[in-house]
Amino acid sequence: MGKRDRGSRISWESYAHPEGSNRSYRCFMDCDKLLGEFLRAKREAISPDDVGLLHFGHRRTPGLRREEVAMLAGVSTDYYMRLEQGRERHPSEQVVSALARVLHLDSDSTAYMHELAHPGPRQRRTTGRVERVSPGLLRLMDNWTRTPALVLGARLDVLARNPLGSALYEGLHHNDNLMRLTFLNPKAREFFQDWDMVAINKAAHLRAAAGTGLDDPYLPELVDELSVGSAEFRRLWARQDVRSKTRASHSFRHHQVGDLTLAYESFSINGAPGQQLIVYQAEPGSTSEQALALLGGAVIEHASPEHAHHLTF
Repeated sequence: MGKRDRGSRISWESYAHPEGSNRSYRCFMDCDKLLGEFLRAKREAISPDDVGLLHFGHRRTPGLRREEVAMLAGVSTDYYMRLEQGRERHPSEQVVSALARVLHLDSDSTAYMHELAHPGPRQRRTTGRVERVSPGLLRLMDNWTRTPALVLGARLDVLARNPLGSALYEGLHHNDNLMRLTFLNPKAREFFQDWDMVAINKAAHLRAAAGTGLDDPYLPELVDELSVGSAEFRRLWARQDVRSKTRASHSFRHHQVGDLTLAYESFSINGAPGQQLIVYQAEPGSTSEQALALLGGAVIEHASPEHAHHLTF
């Protein structure tokens, strides 16, 4: 892999390699190819049947052909090929919307493609190894004795957690980063009862959090580490899914209180770009609420006079 200038704009992409390969899975390239990489991945993920096209015989490549996408979007084949090759980088808003329609993109992926085509001014984020959480937010979280809560950074580092949040993830290796926990800890498949969906959402969330700025020097390192350590991450990352869920539910199997299903809400933290507050709740009157109450009782029983909130990496 060749050297790159310090001032050059870079992006990364990871590709699946044969099992047992010792190659690095991070590939640096010009940022101008981001749109083309995204279009190619989405084109290969959609079938002729999805868009009402008749097809006959065997296709050598998955998904739609370039000329089919071009025809359906109302652009020339040559123009669309230049988009995928990175030779044309700023299609009009109308063309982007037409491509999003043809490729059946959801709102998150459509917004991401618009950003790739027309990147705006970037807000500089705190991207060092150590991110600080507001003391006021820490005090607020500490008062939620019946609600697990976490603060996550853009790389899904766990920057802070209240006592019940700590108890929920207690004893799991890599519980200081939800990406490493999901893809590098084999026990995650037992802990997350819906691991397949969790993995899809986590990979898509990381890409959404990365955005198009790529001004975080540690984010490519994390992608590289996950790609080397997890074939499933490599497969999901290559799909180029983008998702920034603000609410969902997860089913957990906790080593102490058993199975519980918790809904979560995600809130962006004003004044701390990239940080999110995650709050979990159980359905009132459910067995999950009883299990969460049991876990909270154990936290109170073993509470020390002082406990640390802020985590550093």
